[in-house]
Amino acid sequence: MFSKFAKHTFRLKFAKQFRGIQTFANQHQRSLRRSNVNLQSYRAFSVKNVIVPNMGDSISEGTLIEWSKQPGEYVYVDDIVAIIETDKVSIEIRAEEAGKVTEHFCGIEDTVEVGGNLFAVDTSVAPPASKLEPTPAPQTPAPAAPASTPTPASQAAPTPTPPTSKPPTPVPSPVKPVAGSRGESRVKMTRMRKTIARQLKDVQNTLALLTTFNEVDMTNLMKVRKVYQDEFVEKHGVKLGFMSPFLKAVQVAMLEQPILGAHVEDEHIVYKDYVDIGVAAATPNGLVVPVVRNVETMNLAEIEKEIKRLAGLAKNNKLALEDMRGGNFTISNGGIFKNVFGTPIPGSTQQSALLGMHGVFDRPVAVNGQVVIRPMMYVALTYDHRIIDGREAALFLRKVKACVEDPVRFALDL
Repeated sequence: MFSKFAKHTFRLKFAKQFRGIQTFANQHQRSLRRSNVNLQSYRAFSVKNVIVPNMGDSISEGTLIEWSKQPGEYVYVDDIVAIIETDKVSIEIRAEEAGKVTEHFCGIEDTVEVGGNLFAVDTSVAPPASKLEPTPAPQTPAPAAPASTPTPASQAAPTPTPPTSKPPTPVPSPVKPVAGSRGESRVKMTRMRKTIARQLKDVQNTLALLTTFNEVDMTNLMKVRKVYQDEFVEKHGVKLGFMSPFLKAVQVAMLEQPILGAHVEDEHIVYKDYVDIGVAAATPNGLVVPVVRNVETMNLAEIEKEIKRLAGLAKNNKLALEDMRGGNFTISNGGIFKNVFGTPIPGSTQQSALLGMHGVFDRPVAVNGQVVIRPMMYVALTYDHRIIDGREAALFLRKVKACVEDPVRFALDL
């Protein structure tokens, strides 16, 4: 009786142990399967599609003009991968995560839409060994060579060649004609150039444009620059140019003739209680107009600093859409190209007037009944005759002329 009970107890104990072993094995198999799934998921989700980012208000698409990184190349965070040209600016697409570029989803000159796939990057790939910091090995002193034995040139350590950066993609330009040649060349218009052409034609078709002219004697302003330039640079860190007095003169004149800063919208005249002046600048990619904002709150030094900042961004193709948005007046300085005379045109139907500056040339003028030689500049004011009459335009331009010819007016608030 006792032996049968013992055998039964042993069988139960053995069965329980066997079930425990089997349960452990099943759990181990499930764990392995989960790890394989996780590994596969990790490998699958390490490849990420980078989409075309939001490029600004009212911009839904652009043209891909350059791939800076090709499939198979490794990119680090903030590396430039592609450049997209929009209607107003060129935008650099930078890598937000490091990894290897695996695929391009579009080609050069393709139109890309905001939110569409641009390229794919595998973030699980380690950086190339050449980019890793090598661990310095313990250096052992090398035996000194005999003084009488010169070291052969072939045994000298080769000088490492610095890596060369990829040159920027040049802007397409027409082929220079050869003497006697009668060939032709076609260069596709960039998106920015097409936008400029469309906007200027819209302005011409919408605004009733009229231009009035005057001339400015630059003698006093040039004398002020010559006398105070060194002190101005020492205190403010920028040079006193012609642009800041003209911007300030426009702001002063606009206080007396606010219609020059207004525009037509839906059968209404929209007035603004601030003065934002665009400064037209020529770049290799086309004409851009960065805006100096709230000129009414700035002095000449502050205006010069802002113009210098915006000019630097334009030169390096770093202008953002926010830098060019808005503006209720524009100044175009053709004088830097030695223009003598011209009739400028506003670049947008959201503005009603534009001042054109020209070159400064010595000309004979009558002063107090005497003919003298003075440095003179022609200025031109183009305006929308639908809301600006000739009287307002003439008085505005005379005020600009008075302020520039007598810079003391800025100090006296006249």
